[in-house]
Amino acid sequence: MDHQQPVNPAGTAGTGGTIVTASDMTSLALSSLKSFTKRHKVISTSYLYGLTTILLIALLGGGTKLTLDQQRNYNRIMSTIDLQAEYSAASSYNAAYANYYHSKGWISCDAHCQHYKKISQRKKADWDAIKAEGNARMSDAKSVAGLFSEVGVGEVTDSFWGYFASGKQFAKRQSMWDAMFMGFRSMGRDEGMAEYMLKMLMQVLINFSMGLIMALIIFIFGLWNIIQTYQSSPLTALFFFVTAACAAFAFVSTYLFALFGAAAGGVYGLAKMAETNGRIEGGAGGRRNIRGGRADRSGGYQQQGAWGDQRNARPHYQ
Repeated sequence: MDHQQPVNPAGTAGTGGTIVTASDMTSLALSSLKSFTKRHKVISTSYLYGLTTILLIALLGGGTKLTLDQQRNYNRIMSTIDLQAEYSAASSYNAAYANYYHSKGWISCDAHCQHYKKISQRKKADWDAIKAEGNARMSDAKSVAGLFSEVGVGEVTDSFWGYFASGKQFAKRQSMWDAMFMGFRSMGRDEGMAEYMLKMLMQVLINFSMGLIMALIIFIFGLWNIIQTYQSSPLTALFFFVTAACAAFAFVSTYLFALFGAAAGGVYGLAKMAETNGRIEGGAGGRRNIRGGRADRSGGYQQQGAWGDQRNARPHYQ
């Protein structure tokens, strides 16, 4: 008795395969995000709070504007900082340290060297005193402006963008070296271009993740030093610290999510294109086979010659 094989909707014999569509991947991503949000409520809340802060800064601008009195007092205090004296002290210390460096030996320092060493230490103390006085006056000017003013928010955002740019520069430089060395290894192993590109893509994502996460950590550690210079109350300083840290965390996380999403979407699109091209080539091959043969009752095809069906043709010597 004949048994018929089950046929799937794609028109092929039952293989047990499942076609994954874009809607399936979207549903999977949303369900994973929902599950992560339920398990990690602190991280999710911090991310949403930071994202809201970023949107408010983008819509309302960076910090409150200074009033005329605040602007006048801020400029008056900042003008009292003697930048020329600080520059002269720094130049004197560098010259004294150069004399000390050239007078000392590998592991010893004679009387001549000790003389220059004392001068270098004295110049360093003078420079530190002038810098401390300038920083104190600058802190007084910042206290007039306020932590949530355009001055405070601008200083914090400038600090973040500096660390963020350094993290991206680290990732680009590291990816360049990885591309070179991985290319050498791939040539030695006879790897294909597709395999090399996938490995390189994963390495680029890892480098950007490392660089930006390191930049975020360094920014958060240096954030409290910036906040202390504004002489705010402890509660105000703590609130600003949490807000700025959450905003930085939300921005870095969103950037990495977008980067990984673009990479995954690109790989998925290339895979679908390759699958479509394979189906088109397979269909063209099937049509060529049908065009060159004739179907019999059992569903097969028999080859025809140039003069038609020659199954019953008699040889010329019969």
